[in-house]
Amino acid sequence: MAGNWNEDDLFGAGGGESVPDSVPDVVPVPVIPGPLPVEPGVADAHIQDLGSVEPDSVEPEPAGPDFVEPEPAGPDFAEHAFSGDGSPVDVSEGESVCDFPDEGVEPVVCQGAGVDGEGLVEEGIEKMSSKGGLDSSMGKVMPYGRYFTREGQDIFSTVTWEKRDAKIVAHDGAVVFCQTGMEFPDFYSLTASNVVASKYFRGTEGGPDRESSLKAMITRVVETIAGWALQGGYFADQDAVDVFADELAWLILHQYGSFNSPVWFNVGVEDHPQCSACFINSVEDTMESILGLAVTEGLLFKFGSGTGTNFSTIRSSRERLKGGGIPSGPVSFMRGYDAFAGVIKSGGKTRRAAKMVVLNADHPDIVDFIECKVREEDKALALIREGYDGSFGGEAYDSIFFQNANNSVRVTDEFMNAVVSNGSWQTKAITTGQVVETMKAGDLMDRMAKAAHRCGDPGIQFDTIVNDWHTCSVSGRINASNPCSEFMFLDNSACNLASLNLMRFVDDDGEFNTAAFRHAVRTFIIAQEVIVSNAKYPTEAIGRNSESYRPLGLGYANLGALLMNRGLAYDSDAGRAYAAAVTALMTGEAYVQSAILAGRVGPFAEYTRNSSSMLRVIRKHRAALETVSDRLVPDVLMEAARESWDNAVALGGEHGFRNAQVTLLAPTGTIGFMMDCDTTGIEPEMAIVKYKNLVGGGRMKIVNRTVPSALRKLGYTDSQIKAISDYVDRNNTIEGAPGLKDEHLSVFDCAFRATNGVRSIAVDGHIHMMGAVQPFLSGAISKTVNMPADATVEDVRKAYIDAWKYGLKAVAIYRDGSKGTQPVETSARKEPEKPAAPAAAVPVRSKLPDERQSLTHKFTISGLDGYITVGMHEDGRPGEIFITMAKQGSAIRGLMDSFATSVSIALQYGVPLEVLVSKFAHVRFEPNGFSSNPAIGYAKSIVDYVFRWLELKFISNTAWQRRTEVPLDLEAMAGDDAPPPEVEKQNDLFQGQEDAPPCSNCGWIMVRNGKCYKCVNCGSTSGCS
Repeated sequence: MAGNWNEDDLFGAGGGESVPDSVPDVVPVPVIPGPLPVEPGVADAHIQDLGSVEPDSVEPEPAGPDFVEPEPAGPDFAEHAFSGDGSPVDVSEGESVCDFPDEGVEPVVCQGAGVDGEGLVEEGIEKMSSKGGLDSSMGKVMPYGRYFTREGQDIFSTVTWEKRDAKIVAHDGAVVFCQTGMEFPDFYSLTASNVVASKYFRGTEGGPDRESSLKAMITRVVETIAGWALQGGYFADQDAVDVFADELAWLILHQYGSFNSPVWFNVGVEDHPQCSACFINSVEDTMESILGLAVTEGLLFKFGSGTGTNFSTIRSSRERLKGGGIPSGPVSFMRGYDAFAGVIKSGGKTRRAAKMVVLNADHPDIVDFIECKVREEDKALALIREGYDGSFGGEAYDSIFFQNANNSVRVTDEFMNAVVSNGSWQTKAITTGQVVETMKAGDLMDRMAKAAHRCGDPGIQFDTIVNDWHTCSVSGRINASNPCSEFMFLDNSACNLASLNLMRFVDDDGEFNTAAFRHAVRTFIIAQEVIVSNAKYPTEAIGRNSESYRPLGLGYANLGALLMNRGLAYDSDAGRAYAAAVTALMTGEAYVQSAILAGRVGPFAEYTRNSSSMLRVIRKHRAALETVSDRLVPDVLMEAARESWDNAVALGGEHGFRNAQVTLLAPTGTIGFMMDCDTTGIEPEMAIVKYKNLVGGGRMKIVNRTVPSALRKLGYTDSQIKAISDYVDRNNTIEGAPGLKDEHLSVFDCAFRATNGVRSIAVDGHIHMMGAVQPFLSGAISKTVNMPADATVEDVRKAYIDAWKYGLKAVAIYRDGSKGTQPVETSARKEPEKPAAPAAAVPVRSKLPDERQSLTHKFTISGLDGYITVGMHEDGRPGEIFITMAKQGSAIRGLMDSFATSVSIALQYGVPLEVLVSKFAHVRFEPNGFSSNPAIGYAKSIVDYVFRWLELKFISNTAWQRRTEVPLDLEAMAGDDAPPPEVEKQNDLFQGQEDAPPCSNCGWIMVRNGKCYKCVNCGSTSGCS
């Protein structure tokens, strides 16, 4: 592996009282050193480099016909575990297979903690914490029983219900969805009820069979799962099932957790519903297999699911066919798959399909794969310059390939070490294994960085790390992922997802309720496990592997809100340590429940031959917990995490596990709206000011509800909190707020800069957070690291290398504005004089002299030509503007002329240009599209282009400078205290969404959500989030 734990201070576990917020330039991987020794008789495919593996050896080995189903644990254990009688299950009896040392145990710590870290980790088990290690006096595991509910209680009577209507309006005012007379709890937001009604209510719209109450929807799903649980022998009797059903319904009703969308779509509607959104498919080097994959993908897209495939098994275009001809190569076949994905509407909707395409770094066609999207982007730009529509889904982008997939390169530690050491790298023929080409590994990495800088792809998947944490390495390698990269498992596999809302587990005192969280984890793991055998799958191979391995994907949402609520900066040692502890608790408790299930109904079918590798990984997870500093995490949280993992190791050693994987971090797009989450997945807050839909129509701008909580946690008084919140409401940023201490600014840093601010979370802060939680997940993390527009190719290269050093399984980046634009050259911008403010608060007009300097600028938006002429005062300040549109009718010419006149008068009366820019930049209406100005790129309207160009020419080079003092408050004079206009949306409150696509459902511009996008108006998502 790339580094040792003792060389990294990932969570600030070093000695001393100070907690450094900065991250060293070079940080080794916080995972177990390797290569790891393998148990006798266990295949070592999981630690081989792809560069040295023959193509046939990387395919999963099917279970042999003589495989024997392991015997389940005794009935006594199962009976107590699920009887619901309140008595604990004793797991201290029996001999553990974990072989922990009883004496001389020292904690695994980071460098600087005063303990010699040399050789502390062998196979991830030898050095366990003396505070939490297993011994014969291990405590009890409580059985599954009631926690949130009482016997005989009507779960739906625990909330107050109200009647409301759902109405989703498109950007042009058209109603895209409407349902009246619905029934929802009064604390659900209008957005939540709109999303649930439009996405998840079943039945014909307007028909008598249409669901109209959240109660009916929850009952449909929960009762179906409970019935399956009883039939499958998961519980001792009907009373125990009723306890489980009540607890599950309560958690969903109160927004503590939710299944992923396919469950809500299909469970209780079909006898064997499709419940998975994540699939991984394989392909062989035969025409039958290549064409068969196209059929499989088409069926998955039809039902709204996403899929990923590694194409490295297909021979390259530089080899030969048996008959002597030249093969097409995987990139050529990718064109065909892309075309299918483009014409099949995902889930019957107009959103694009979701795909992940992977190629190994040693494949002979790797350079072609890396650069294929860049070449297509160049074609799109050429079409746009010729006047073709360059908007999302327009003629320009519909005419090119590779727009329906995320591309990722699979790299090994051998490759990454060669990059760092400037070593050589070889590509090898798929058919013979012979070397095809030798190149510098750094040159190949440079190509990846340049391509990603230009168009966002390819991302990188770190093969050695992925397979080192593989629980079923004997069965085969992990070769690919789902489209968002969070589900990584064997080829031909599927995963059903669910997520917990972390903020719901925060008690009134602001502390995280670990007991409630653990119970919720166990409840959802049971439910997800029950679904596996009752769902249907698109292919026989996927169905067989789902039965044999039963991987699950429980995750969480609202991490960013949780950290801010506690007064912890997202990019800080304390924030990372807290996130790691919560993640560790979730996965540890999930494996506890999986082991309990194995004791009841037996481990997954392929567990016996994979038991050594799985227990090794379980112990690696437990050992990783000792890298989290106790001084940064509350004692109750750390103790709960240690207890869960100790129980998981003991129970798994005795009973095995029911599921090969249990956790990952998904984007939680639509279900995040359902649970009223402020943030999705692992993401930080996008902005500290948001818009709330009002029941009576319209929207209201509100300060993020976590801001006052964070300020209170940081020690501010009520009066100070009100003053700061009022400032945020007026200025859309907390920067410059009265009384806010500089050392607390980082707590409120968000993913994007506010329109009137300059701060945001640095790129390394995102990668470092992912590295902090990755050791505590079965799967991986769906997240795109957003980079500013002026990020360089070297910045992208560094992000990829740092992601490997931090131990991530995968990483993808997106540079703002890179889609259809050239890199912004900030050095070429003119540094003008700042406009002078009026001397008094009384409006006084300052007319321009009869002879004045002027500047004329020509622009083009989607083939539409226009001219801006600016007349300037003697000191260079703009005093008047003229806007002329070529080849347009009198209506638009007259409107532009009148608008320019009104702006000119405002400038002459002393309205600062910054104020006008902040109000009119990013206003959206047609015509819009890509402009001829590389510094602006996509123009959302003519007005948007005009004011962004004025900003570039006449305001400081620092984008969106915050206005600290404006003598003339026009809004106050006009009494403008009404809600913002409909055109102003959440993504207008922060920067970094220049080329986000419009929603296919309602037309509003979407915002980033993991590797995909989500719509804050109607809740739709692109891709598979």
